[in-house]
Amino acid sequence: MKAATSAGRSAVLPILLLASTLTVMAGAVVAPVLEVIRDDLGLSGTAAGMILTAHGLSIAVASPVAGWMIDRWGVRVPLAGGLVLYGVAGGAGVFTSSYPALIAGRIAFGVGAAAVFAGTTVALLSYYEGARRDRVMGWRSTAISLGGVTWPLLAGAIGGFSWHAPFAIYLIGVPLGLAALLMLPDTGGTATEAGAPKGRILPLLGRRPALLGYYGLFVAASVLLYGLAVFVPFRLAEIGIEKPFLVALISTTASVTMSLIGFGYAKLRSSLGYSALLRLSALSWILAFTLVGTTGHAALIVVGTGLFGLGMGIVMPAVTVLIGDTAPPALRGQATALSGTASFAGQFVSPLLLGPLVDGTSVKTGFLACAGLATVLLLALLAVRVADPALAPVAENEPEQSVA
Repeated sequence: MKAATSAGRSAVLPILLLASTLTVMAGAVVAPVLEVIRDDLGLSGTAAGMILTAHGLSIAVASPVAGWMIDRWGVRVPLAGGLVLYGVAGGAGVFTSSYPALIAGRIAFGVGAAAVFAGTTVALLSYYEGARRDRVMGWRSTAISLGGVTWPLLAGAIGGFSWHAPFAIYLIGVPLGLAALLMLPDTGGTATEAGAPKGRILPLLGRRPALLGYYGLFVAASVLLYGLAVFVPFRLAEIGIEKPFLVALISTTASVTMSLIGFGYAKLRSSLGYSALLRLSALSWILAFTLVGTTGHAALIVVGTGLFGLGMGIVMPAVTVLIGDTAPPALRGQATALSGTASFAGQFVSPLLLGPLVDGTSVKTGFLACAGLATVLLLALLAVRVADPALAPVAENEPEQSVA
């Protein structure tokens, strides 16, 4: 679908940008009241943690199915259905006081979130092209990072009334799903069209191994992101900063920087190729974790978290577009959905990798290990050239599809 087709529907882009913030608020809404839930339901720390992480595993598992549905039936109906399920299953926490029911709701909620993640990404890739698409993908990064700040603040504000109250925020998915069903253009499914691939993603990964590299970047980015989010407060405590407001303020630096980069991403993309952009991101991560791990000054920790946000603000739109353009349109839903699996798998693995390392050594060692991982990424990116897949010729058995 050409950009002009959706440009006449002024609600399309706001719907997609707002929906894009819902995946980042999936756990952020619960976090401020997690300790209250633990006390009220008499849960162990592990059981309470499952409330925060169960949806992530569900997203990772359900994402390929969501992508297959998008390829088969088009993006509009699966996205709208995912938004409604997100709202109903997430909002069920308003009325739930049983731990098993709460976990069941979080698992169903993750299925809806998987469809939302894949659907919003595929819609933006399908509805917009060229420089316009670079702009909206940058805006999407900005929306996601701002959502990562705004939604937790709202949850914390209303969580003082009851731990059930923040779950009501999820209900926004219901009207947003109905709006998506009414307003989004219908692309139709391409996976069953004549001449298109038969909906099989695994053979595509063999033909286009660059996709595996892009998924690896998402895994690494998620590991580093959660390493920073979890251990920066510990690092701040080591230098004498423990006031919650100051810790929260410093911790949001990465999100604020990511938001600013999102607004300028299109200009960066017009002047730099993908190889330079991704190398710049890896370099910024090396500097970020080296600074945070070694400095004893709060100002330099702020600089470090800002540098991390710079890299994330570039990687998220760049790698998303690379995946979308590397996959043929008939498999774009599944290829994009696997990025959700990669991202949430990275989130799940991060504390398992970094937690024992930090416990056995120090927070400084954990951050320097993250800097080492970023160095490996930079060396790998220096060894390869990341070409623009949109400029590559299309194979005869994978024709480009266009929806009028």
